[in-house]
Amino acid sequence: TGYLGKQRDHLYLFDLKTRRSEILTPGDYTEQLISWSPDGRSIAFVSRRRPDFDRTNNWDLYVIEASPGAVPRQLTTFAGPDMDPGWGGRPPAWSPDGKYIAYVQGGPLKLIYYAGQKLAVVPVSGGPERVITPALDRNVLSPSWSADGTRVLFLLEEDRVMQLASVAAGGGAVQHLTRGRRLVGDYSLGRGDKVAVLASTPNMPSEIFALESGELRPLSRQNDALFREIQLAPVEEISFKSRDGTPVNGFLVRPQGYRNGTRVPTVLKIHGGPVYQFYNEFNLEWQLLAAEGFAVVAANPRGSSGRGEKFSTAIWADWGNKDGQDVLAAVDYAVAQGVADSTRLGVGGWSYGGILTNQVIARDSRFKAAISGAGQSNALAGYGTDQYVREYEAELGTPWGNTDAWIRVSFPFFHADRIVTPTLFLCGEKDFNVPLLNSEQMYQALKSLGRETQLVIYPGEYHEIRKPSYERDRLQRYVAWYRKHLTREGQAAAQ
Repeated sequence: TGYLGKQRDHLYLFDLKTRRSEILTPGDYTEQLISWSPDGRSIAFVSRRRPDFDRTNNWDLYVIEASPGAVPRQLTTFAGPDMDPGWGGRPPAWSPDGKYIAYVQGGPLKLIYYAGQKLAVVPVSGGPERVITPALDRNVLSPSWSADGTRVLFLLEEDRVMQLASVAAGGGAVQHLTRGRRLVGDYSLGRGDKVAVLASTPNMPSEIFALESGELRPLSRQNDALFREIQLAPVEEISFKSRDGTPVNGFLVRPQGYRNGTRVPTVLKIHGGPVYQFYNEFNLEWQLLAAEGFAVVAANPRGSSGRGEKFSTAIWADWGNKDGQDVLAAVDYAVAQGVADSTRLGVGGWSYGGILTNQVIARDSRFKAAISGAGQSNALAGYGTDQYVREYEAELGTPWGNTDAWIRVSFPFFHADRIVTPTLFLCGEKDFNVPLLNSEQMYQALKSLGRETQLVIYPGEYHEIRKPSYERDRLQRYVAWYRKHLTREGQAAAQ
């Protein structure tokens, strides 16, 4: 929260019998993602033990004996993130015999968060780390070892899905343990070969399943009672081409009670990241909009994950251009299918979804309503006020050394006069990821231009709105804003 003070996160040993704790890792650095060795004698963790550690993402893996006064031993030396706490999922995983540790190795620092994530193994006794998925151009996370130590299990991200997979500890072909169009969000290994997974589909929030012979057997039925009372809109996977011919994938949700051949008000949803994607998982917001009579179209444009590093890096230092074309192509698809009413289109997203929303409405006047959550339009205002200084400099250069790039990605602010779409801005008061000042700037710009706009600030909230009453308020505002500007009744009332 704000600039770094002197406090750090350290490892402590807590004795359950004496109720006393002793520090294991004093000093100037922070330790994260701790993992006990099978024999309980050592602990693995990740840290950035180098000068100006807050200005690098070069995480390394360490091991320390579980004894006060022990000295950490560095295991990895890759010039990039080894088990980045922001990406790798669960902590590094010890092999059953305690001789190896499996972890997620990121890409080169120069590619920042656009880089692909690979599975790696390093000997605990020392020696070079080895990537065991070198040919896999898809992100991995959350490694664990099989009970016999011959394979490493992990979550594998692919186009619009996340699956549980495994690979031989020495490398080789990747084996899918789950299949189907779903999101496997987590898993747990039991005795022997028993596996439980947490999985979701577009018509089912996350539930727990036992994985048996490649099939999922339900263990929890947390949402059965709820879904006996409500009706869900079907979610359809779609594919289309962008302006330059690039294939783009996404989803289309028709409103409940939809009659074929009927054109309805439609909302384009844009995901955050940008290196993220919409998955085959339950999405409450989509279902809420569909229940209110809106179609929803959502794309995974260039910059998204799930389709490899080249697809993610395609928007490098060029935000709003290719990815903007891709999300607009999703709208064109929905119109061509006879679903979307081209005169009643809305758009919205959060974080990078808010950033790209601003880019879209500054470049295209077709939208009658926009909702920009925790977005940004003036990258120059972000420098030094948010958490991305090193990422900005890697991708854009410095503002004084490469001003043209900064102006290019700040298109919506410097062309705010082109925006005619009524726009609702929302942000958490204490957001240090994409701070409130960015939303305030665009709100004031549209006010100066005489455009219809509102600004909603959630007190005490950060980048994610977590207070239940605020989350309810946000969803209600989404529906009200789109209803006002996209429905016949709302437009008539406005006149």
